[in-house]
Amino acid sequence: MRTDFDPAVMGGRSFYRLLTSVVVPRPIAWVSTVSADGVDNLAPHSFFTVASVNPPVVSFTSVGEKDSLHNIRETGEFVISLAPENLFEAINATGTGFTAEVSEFDAAGIEREPSATVRPPRVAGSPAALECRLREIHPVGDCFVVYGEIILAAIQTDTLDGDSHPRIEKLRPLSRLGLNEWGTIGEVRKITRIPAEEWPGHYRGDQLL
Repeated sequence: MRTDFDPAVMGGRSFYRLLTSVVVPRPIAWVSTVSADGVDNLAPHSFFTVASVNPPVVSFTSVGEKDSLHNIRETGEFVISLAPENLFEAINATGTGFTAEVSEFDAAGIEREPSATVRPPRVAGSPAALECRLREIHPVGDCFVVYGEIILAAIQTDTLDGDSHPRIEKLRPLSRLGLNEWGTIGEVRKITRIPAEEWPGHYRGDQLL
């Protein structure tokens, strides 16, 4: 048995709470920007993904008109720092609805690190940062999807496996779940994809027959 939910009947805010409890886990874009007046902003956005491989483009969704969105419109630049497990409380603090004149870096006591190619700073304690230039902002309903081309990826060397692959157990990323719930990486399972030329003809459970 299932329970049906109609977004047209529930209304946007109620369905939003249901939706964010179903679309889980969600990676967190910890977005730093600088206003035209020079105020650093830092905010977590949990609608975040890769939009293109070549060129490398990431996207995040601003639910409504947020300071991150205003600053990116004004300057065309932003940084996405990975949201690591050890900065859990600080990340949550930067979701506070401060006025635009307040820097979340300062309010939450978060250390800045200069970026190499853009003006907004990185989060010094984050193991990975993506420096981005704005490609476009696409309005969808009451939200805005922000697309940024990655100009530089700055990864802590001790998280790498000796090549260019960051290790998940070193990054320790957080994710957003429903309500006020957050997730960690927990158990990590590995499996290789089955090449088409090696497909056995049928698949059942955990056995290739």
